[in-house]
Amino acid sequence: REVVETPLLHPERFVNLGIEPPKGVLLFGPPGTGKTLCARAVANRTDACFIRVIGSELVQKYVGEGARMVRELFEMARTKKACLIFFDEIDAIGGARFDDGAGGDNEVQRTMLELINQLDGFDPRGNIKVLMATNRPDTLDPALMRPGRLDRKIEFSLPDLEGRTHIFKIHARSMSVERDIRFELLARLCPNSTGAEIRSVCTEAGMFAIRARRKIATEKDFLEAVNKVIKSYAKFSATPRYMTYN
Repeated sequence: REVVETPLLHPERFVNLGIEPPKGVLLFGPPGTGKTLCARAVANRTDACFIRVIGSELVQKYVGEGARMVRELFEMARTKKACLIFFDEIDAIGGARFDDGAGGDNEVQRTMLELINQLDGFDPRGNIKVLMATNRPDTLDPALMRPGRLDRKIEFSLPDLEGRTHIFKIHARSMSVERDIRFELLARLCPNSTGAEIRSVCTEAGMFAIRARRKIATEKDFLEAVNKVIKSYAKFSATPRYMTYN
């Protein structure tokens, strides 16, 4: 809030104190923990234009194409009253620099250098704020991470028991479910699960109800969904790998 909302909604507070607000924020954490959702929510609260860019979209095979796209992106943002640029999967272009003689890697580095140049080129008190998200913070170039470019680093960790229970209740509100479902029990059965995985459990519980031709989902549906979804995710989840290097 202090990094994005306050500078856009109350810039005079920073002017009065004679300080510059942060330019950018890095959101990092395992997949499915709500980084993209948070970025959209911030844009909605500030009524800012929201531009989402996937890092891999900036990886182009033609020389200078990725850098041109970055330039045009910031030029478009400057025309808006307030704009939030969200770079998702920034590790696709923001990795540590090295030269192995491969042209493709050099093009990625040119794109990243143009991004750094644009971050240095706009007024922190202006109408642009930058959010970036990654699952691999350890691979990012230190030049991109330094203060003055990405001033805040916010970790999105796995939700605890209370958080998982709350996420279950949020998704259940929009569903037709029986009363007195023990959401805390469901949360206990989903250790180390992300918000996205819990959402999948709720969706699967609804599918069980549809297959049984019922109009409401029961606690048994949720228990069967946990058994099906969480076990399948456990086989392929990248979360343990994230926890290892972080």
